[in-house]
Amino acid sequence: MKATGILARLSTGFERFQLDVDLALPGNGVTALFGHSGCGKTTLLRCIAGLQDCDGQLSVNGDVWQADNSRLPVHKRPLAYVFQETSLFPHLSVSGNLNFGYRRTPSAQRRIHPQQVIDWLGLSHLLDRRPERLSGGERQRVAIARALLTSPRLLLMDEPLSALDQTSKRDILPYLETLRDTLDIPIVYVSHSATEVARLADYIVMMDQGRVVAEGGLQETLARPDQPFALEEDAAVIVPAVIRERDSQWHLCRAEFDGGSLWLRDDGQAEPGNRVRLQIPARDVSIALAANHDQSTQNLLPARVMDMAAEQRPGMTTVRLQVGETSFLSRITSRSAHQLGLSPGMKVCLQIKSVAIVE
Repeated sequence: MKATGILARLSTGFERFQLDVDLALPGNGVTALFGHSGCGKTTLLRCIAGLQDCDGQLSVNGDVWQADNSRLPVHKRPLAYVFQETSLFPHLSVSGNLNFGYRRTPSAQRRIHPQQVIDWLGLSHLLDRRPERLSGGERQRVAIARALLTSPRLLLMDEPLSALDQTSKRDILPYLETLRDTLDIPIVYVSHSATEVARLADYIVMMDQGRVVAEGGLQETLARPDQPFALEEDAAVIVPAVIRERDSQWHLCRAEFDGGSLWLRDDGQAEPGNRVRLQIPARDVSIALAANHDQSTQNLLPARVMDMAAEQRPGMTTVRLQVGETSFLSRITSRSAHQLGLSPGMKVCLQIKSVAIVE
């Protein structure tokens, strides 16, 4: 269990509604603030940074940044904030931009050094270039590196990939994964992209109308049928797994998770031993009372029904099922649930049509 790193009880009014949150977030890894545009994610991030006035208390890894009668000013909060726009200095090279962030940090407080971020973010071949000679993804990597060279105790990222095209996003995501796995500070990551959250987050805070509607570890929270995003068309669970073997004849690979294994299409990138995250859409999971191997769906798993939730759309039900210690969601018609006689505790067979590595 990760130690609690950020304690926030913050509220503020803004145009559309009142922000009102009460959170205890992990002290390392990536916490994603997730929700539709305008739900209050960026406002909460700005309140944590001190860029927007708010009421309440805030502490980070035991240090009080805001209390009822005191508030640490923005320039004294040991954090780094990565915006959608990079704002690199156009007259400086990549090396010059990095040194700017490094020099502004007193030597006694430097815990992150230039060569480290150059290695983490793959910048060695870019050091002599000016920003105008960089791609969008390269500029964002430099901006993140410059922010890290202030040796922050908290990294805030406000939709850092939203201005990039799909190719640039795919290029930069592995570097963000490296930061997640390397840094020993909490990262709060704002996004409305389910793909980014699925790939990067360890912990998720789901927001709507300025309030937290669900929070917790990524896997268990996405698998809750009562959280609002489970009822949306693209709802899916994320399953950590390890690639165990490849079937070159059929271009498949087998991924093992806590409770079983799944076959998926092999794109040539997944080597045995690789740790991956699998995305399994609820709409691609059906339920049978017994395994039937005489069908095209090859991923059949024994499971137990845990709970069920009727959707707002008439006639649909979301079911949470357990395979070993791993949860899955299935979206089926309410008529099917009734005809199968589904109820909590019942043993069934999952039929999983689609499995993909999150990338």
